[in-house]
Amino acid sequence: MLQLQEIFYAKAKHSCYIFVTFAFMNHVDYIIVGNGLAGIAFAEQLRLHNKDFIVFDNQSQQSSRVAAGLYNPVVLKRFTSVWNAKHQLELAIPKYEALEKLLQVKLNYKLPIYRKFTSIEEQNDWFTASDQPVLCDFLSTSLIKTNHPSIHAEFGFGEVLHSGRIHTSQLIKSYAVFLDSENRLYKEEFHHNQLEIQQNSINYKTITAKHIVFAEGFGLMENPFFRHLPLNGTKGEMLIIKAPELNINFILKSSVFIVPLESDLYWIGATYEWEDKTHSTTKKGKDELIKKLKTIITCNFEVVEHIAGIRPTTKDRRPFVGSHQKHKNLHVLNGLGTRGVMISPYVAEQLFNYIENDASLDKDIDIKRFG
Repeated sequence: MLQLQEIFYAKAKHSCYIFVTFAFMNHVDYIIVGNGLAGIAFAEQLRLHNKDFIVFDNQSQQSSRVAAGLYNPVVLKRFTSVWNAKHQLELAIPKYEALEKLLQVKLNYKLPIYRKFTSIEEQNDWFTASDQPVLCDFLSTSLIKTNHPSIHAEFGFGEVLHSGRIHTSQLIKSYAVFLDSENRLYKEEFHHNQLEIQQNSINYKTITAKHIVFAEGFGLMENPFFRHLPLNGTKGEMLIIKAPELNINFILKSSVFIVPLESDLYWIGATYEWEDKTHSTTKKGKDELIKKLKTIITCNFEVVEHIAGIRPTTKDRRPFVGSHQKHKNLHVLNGLGTRGVMISPYVAEQLFNYIENDASLDKDIDIKRFG
């Protein structure tokens, strides 16, 4: 990894000494900018294939850290399949299990999602959807009734199978520690204007690399090389509440998600704000979440944390994957939106094979779709 090696050369001449210092470049295969879900997924591809790399991350982007980390193969508003859901899950879950072993932490919490029905019509729509080939593996055909004292659900619930959550904040924190232990992590801002681009390499300060991958989340808006991509960015605010009486061991979806954490804590979210692009929490966002929450549960609760982040959402709801049109050693891995846990291993594998094996990218994610 990065080392400044100084060679001392002294020559006696007229009782004077001449000191010559040389700073040697650190050579790696890849630089990754960003240690969120996309950056970690690509770093794991590099480790798998014995590529040398370093990561720059200054923790300026919060979306991966504050997200619930759900993996959910169903769009629960319309009862439709998430794009490429089956393949994404088959690829992603083993990756997170491998990360658990590598980092020696618990990351994968397998939990069913209960979608609260508001009418008989919704029940009928659910069971109609469950007959579709792309959804039959994910939608239970049993109507779930519960007499939970803190949840009023007259029409019951539909259960989503093969769902759960990844503890994203733990993943990012633990992976940063791992990178640091390997001397691969630079906890500093990456300055795009200091990047020197050659035909077959790039130089950044005292580092030279064959490739650089930008996995900056909403920070892509400040990237001069990929600023043309239509990244919208959607702010989300979330609450962490303490509710000892709620006591549920499933993820509840109604007007908001209620996700069990630990020690009677629950993640509540999220809002969608398209104009405000700051990480600041707002009274409006908090009030909206509390109002919706009170229509779902009847027990007492205490708000213990209020958090916000900007999701890297895209114009067509598909990720940005590919290379710069002119500089072929500059690459982007971004736009994972609200489903980064599921999508990141898939798009990371796609980008790696595209760069290293000259494989074609899935046309749905290739940035060439924007010209």
